[in-house]
Amino acid sequence: MAARTTTGHALDVAALLTDPATRIVVCCGAGGVGKTTTAAAMGLWAAEHGRRVVVLTIDPARRLAQSLGLTELDNTPRPVEGAGAGGGSLDAMMLDMKRTFDEVVEQHATPEKAAQILANPFYQAVSSSFAGTQEYMAMEKLGQLRAEADRTGRWDLVVVDTPPSRSALDFLDAPKRLGSFLDGRFIRLMTAPAKAGGRAGFKVFSVGVTMVTSTMSKLLGGQLLQDVQTFVAALDTMFGGFRERADQTYALLKNSETAFVVVAAPERDALREASYFAGRLDEEHMPLAGLVVNRIQRVAAPSLRASRALAAADQLADAEGPDRSATSAETEGLLRLHAALAETAERQERQVSRFTAGHPGIPLVEVPAAAQDIHDLTGLRAVAASLTGG
Repeated sequence: MAARTTTGHALDVAALLTDPATRIVVCCGAGGVGKTTTAAAMGLWAAEHGRRVVVLTIDPARRLAQSLGLTELDNTPRPVEGAGAGGGSLDAMMLDMKRTFDEVVEQHATPEKAAQILANPFYQAVSSSFAGTQEYMAMEKLGQLRAEADRTGRWDLVVVDTPPSRSALDFLDAPKRLGSFLDGRFIRLMTAPAKAGGRAGFKVFSVGVTMVTSTMSKLLGGQLLQDVQTFVAALDTMFGGFRERADQTYALLKNSETAFVVVAAPERDALREASYFAGRLDEEHMPLAGLVVNRIQRVAAPSLRASRALAAADQLADAEGPDRSATSAETEGLLRLHAALAETAERQERQVSRFTAGHPGIPLVEVPAAAQDIHDLTGLRAVAASLTGG
C-alpha cells in the first residue's frame, strides 16, 4: 500500500534519495518508533536505484542485521548481498561504541598517551557506559564515514539510524554534554594539580584540595581515585581534539548535503517529541526534510466508521439471540474487529492532524503498519515502497 499524507504537502522520499546532492540522511526520533526499519528501507531503496549506500545503525536489538540477512554487524561496513539490483550497492554496520571511542583516542593522542588511556580502568568503564557516549560516538562515526566517502568514493550516501535515546534531542546534545563533562568542576579538580605551575603553586593548591581528595579517596577508594586522576590528566591533552571533532560534525549536520528525517509513531507522545525535534532543528539551522509517521493503522473499508460497525454488530446480536448461526456470529466478530481497528485509525488520524496543523510547512508521509515484523529484504522493500509511494 502506498503512503499517503493527511494534510499539507507530501514528503517525496524517492526524490530525496535519488538526488545526488543528498549525501547524508539522518533518521531521528524517540525510541521505539521504527527508525531502524526506516533507515534500512531507505538505504535498500537507494541502493536499488543506483546509489552507493552505507547504513549506520545503533540498534541494540540488532533487528537490522536480521532484516538485511547478515549474521552480524560490527564497526566495519559489510556488503549486503542481493541489494544492488539497480546498479548501486549497500553496506551496513552497527556502531561499536567502545571501539569508536578507542579510535578517537588513538587519533587525537600520541601512541604513548593513547596506550596509557586505553589501559586505564576508569577509561574502560567510561567508554562503555558514560551517559551520552553512544550519541557522541554515533556522530563521530558519521564523521568518519563521510571522510572515507570523500577520500575513496566508496559511498555517495550515508544513512544514519540514531540511538534509541529517551529523547530524540540526545543525539544533537551529545557533543555539548561531553564538553560539559570535560569542562565540569570534577574534571577541573582532578586536573588542577598538574596545572598548578610548579612546587609553590601545587603547595597553595594542596591547602584547598587535600581534604577534598582525602574524602574522595575514602568514598571511591585510593586506587580508583588514582585511576580517575590518571585518566583525566591524559584526557586533558586530547580535549582540543574532542572539541574540534564535535565542531566539525556539527558543521557537517548543518550542511545542505545533509537531510534530517524525523520518524514518529502516530501517538501523542511520539508526535510531541517529533515537534520538539523539528523546532530544535530549526533553531540550529539544520536541514529538515520532513516527517515519517510510521505504523499507521489502515482498514479495508474506511467508509465504515467504528460507531456504525459497532451498531451493526449490536443489532445483529440482538436480532438473532443465542441460537444464531455460526455465520452470523462470525459476521458480528468481524464487525467488532473492524470497529476496534477503525477506532484506532480515527484516533491516529486526529493525532497526525494536530501535528500538521501546528507544523503546516513540514512535509509528511504516512507508512501503514506492517502485518508482521520486518525480518528480511522483502519486508524492507515493502516498507520502502510505502515510503516512496511505489
